[in-house]
Amino acid sequence: MTYKKRIASLVLVDSLIVILSIFISFYMLLPFGELYDGQISTVLIPSSIVLLLSHHFFAYRYKLYKRVWQYSSVSELLGIIKAVSFSIIIVAVLQLALTGSLYTRTLVITWMMHILLIGGSRFAWRMYRDTYIKPDPDRKRALIIGAGAAGTTVARELKQKLNSELYPIGFIDDDFTKHHLEIMNIPVLGGVDQIEEIVKENRVEHIIIAIPSLSRNEIQRIYAECAKTSAETKILPLLEDIMTGKVEVNEIREVQVEDLLGREPVELDLEIISNNLEDKTILVTGAGGSIGSEICRQVSRFKPKKLILLGHGENSIYMIDMELRKKFGEIIEIIPIIADVQHRERIFEVVEEYKPSVIYHAAAHKHVPLMEYNPSEAVKNNIYGTKNIAEAAHEFGVENFVMVSTDKAVNPPNVMGATKRFAEMIVQNLAKESNTKFAAVRFGNVLGSRGSVIPLFKKQIEAGGPVTITDPEMTRYFMTIPEASRLVIQAGTLAEGGEVFVLDMGEPVKIVDLAKNLIRLSGYTEAEIKIKYSGIRPGEKLFEELLNEDEIQSEKVFPKIYVGKAMPLSKYELDFIISDLAGMCREEMVRTLISVANRKVVGDLIIGQRSS
Repeated sequence: MTYKKRIASLVLVDSLIVILSIFISFYMLLPFGELYDGQISTVLIPSSIVLLLSHHFFAYRYKLYKRVWQYSSVSELLGIIKAVSFSIIIVAVLQLALTGSLYTRTLVITWMMHILLIGGSRFAWRMYRDTYIKPDPDRKRALIIGAGAAGTTVARELKQKLNSELYPIGFIDDDFTKHHLEIMNIPVLGGVDQIEEIVKENRVEHIIIAIPSLSRNEIQRIYAECAKTSAETKILPLLEDIMTGKVEVNEIREVQVEDLLGREPVELDLEIISNNLEDKTILVTGAGGSIGSEICRQVSRFKPKKLILLGHGENSIYMIDMELRKKFGEIIEIIPIIADVQHRERIFEVVEEYKPSVIYHAAAHKHVPLMEYNPSEAVKNNIYGTKNIAEAAHEFGVENFVMVSTDKAVNPPNVMGATKRFAEMIVQNLAKESNTKFAAVRFGNVLGSRGSVIPLFKKQIEAGGPVTITDPEMTRYFMTIPEASRLVIQAGTLAEGGEVFVLDMGEPVKIVDLAKNLIRLSGYTEAEIKIKYSGIRPGEKLFEELLNEDEIQSEKVFPKIYVGKAMPLSKYELDFIISDLAGMCREEMVRTLISVANRKVVGDLIIGQRSS
């Protein structure tokens, strides 16, 4: 039925009900003599007309014609009661004006019949569906974890969607006061520690974790119990994803490794960030990458005037450009720029033309083993590229410059980490002489980013294994892409110049534990997908650090954010070494990078280069 036909049908049914209600009330309570003694013309007909008009007015006011009645609940019933009650009040005022008295009993009965018939007509279809339309016996039996508002919403959706493949047979909730009770005729069967037993007894095929406010630790605890069963486990989006608009509250998805290994999200100071970004021009380098694209998404929430997407990869910039235009194109001017940070003239040209207020520098080569084989490319992109964009920011008076760094810049034994430490020192030195507020942000491995272990492990699992791990003792810090991006944005508001911000990363995670979780999430056992140890690759460390001993500063500057005391080389030393890097042979370049990044034999290197 079309919208117009549906509205017309409801108006017609309501009109018949209204007229029927008031006429029946008068005929039930007034003697025939009184009715035919002028009462019909003086009271009943005017009351009927006013009641009819009032009903349609208040029905429109309380949106009775726009509600989906198959999902009706208490709020819909309250709308009916309000519409009927106000209509009766207006009729009572009319009767007082016409006759000086009230037909109280007729009004009361009219009110009751009105609510009964209007409500009955609305709820009839839902009652018919719930009573007579039985679920498809082939639908899979689902157990919902969480008997709160979200769990109830999921259960209602599954029950009322006849084409759904799942049907709820019970709830799980740790609130013992709900045990043995029923919600929408669905029993609360027990607590989380009883999941394995309940799944077996009730032949459950799917488990849905329906508590968006769960902490990461609670998700891990619940999933550990679900993993003991043969049922497929799914989850509702987390509260942070719902609040940022990434997903809908009822969007059920597979449990992901990010849910198990991610930590509690960083809470942003939204007011300060809004003041820093709203109605301003923002430039993001590496805008097509994992971190850069997420920074663009997060920044767009704060309604900048212009958002400049700068990147070297044509396809990746096109993709993020199209995504952001679809969501924010009407309120933000989005400008895609194809440029390489290594090309100094082009970068200066872009910054001069658009004069951004804030630059987020996320363009970098980050693959550790790959950069061991290509140190000159790491130098050109990570060092010279950073120098170009940072000096352009200084030259053209950019207010804030935030560089994305890495925990691998701490005591680096590899080329990638050493080049990122060089980049940090470039930014720190510029901060001493510039009005631009320069800062760097360090974080650990980002879950699901390009080049991270998770996509690699997933491909290996899809191929039937084995999952290759370099060493059983190897550990890494992990964070989600949105969390990393939020840290970068928040750091821009905290910067006073020259800081290296570090997130409180919590406890490091063993890579082997990450692999085991992924194997389970993919529906396999460790007996089916083997784990193979391949040995540490060139440039890798067993354990990562976020700050070395000289940089540690115990006090947080923001919840979960530290500022390190990372000290750069002097500008003279740094410029002298950087100027000679391009002319070095591969072995000499690698040796110089790692030595200088670890502040070793810097003076000897300079003396040696001068004498040569």
